[in-house]
Amino acid sequence: MAAFVLVHGAWHGAWCWRRVERLLAARGHEVFTPTLTGVGERSHLLNADIDLDTHILDVVNLIKWQQLTDVVLVGHSYGGLVISGAAERVGPAIAAFVMLDAFHLEHGQSISDVNALADTIRAAERDGATTLPPRPAALFKVNDDDRAWVDAQCTPQPIKCFTQKQTLTGARERIANKVYIRAADYPNLMFDRGLAAAREKGWRTYEVPCGHDVMIDKPERLAEILEEVA
Repeated sequence: MAAFVLVHGAWHGAWCWRRVERLLAARGHEVFTPTLTGVGERSHLLNADIDLDTHILDVVNLIKWQQLTDVVLVGHSYGGLVISGAAERVGPAIAAFVMLDAFHLEHGQSISDVNALADTIRAAERDGATTLPPRPAALFKVNDDDRAWVDAQCTPQPIKCFTQKQTLTGARERIANKVYIRAADYPNLMFDRGLAAAREKGWRTYEVPCGHDVMIDKPERLAEILEEVA
């Protein structure tokens, strides 16, 4: 039995992992799907001070207080920053580190530095906005049947999560078992670069033929990969 901690991306919540969680739990694994502060069912906690560090602490505290060891830590999209930060604090507890179509940033970078939304984020900040509204599910190539559900579930993302720069000292790289999973049917230069960087560093890599929300489009295949990783 493995312990999986599945961290969602921007605008999402624990709800997006439901299918994968059920598949892994049915096979006897322990599965945790924290909803990060200020989104999903924790959207009532939304405030202007929530940033990347807040979300890193959400994950660190889960691992600490649940006394988890040998964790398979998975981060989707923005969640790649969150799990990279968590590795800095609880690295010895992590047995496998998995980026799922995720931002593979280096020390000193933020999403607003590298993402196509950079101009939108900066403009929103100049206008005094503290959140960024969800992107449409169709933009992420979510399958037709689930698009309305995903759009209804997504909530605004605290803008500081996109602007805070990543602080890394190499803890992520010291984890022996590292994996990058790319959603092959979602064209995105940043995630192409993430896959390429992972390959250059010798990570194990996979490509899954679906849109960005792999856990929604291909839950069976994702659960299969995660078991293999574990």
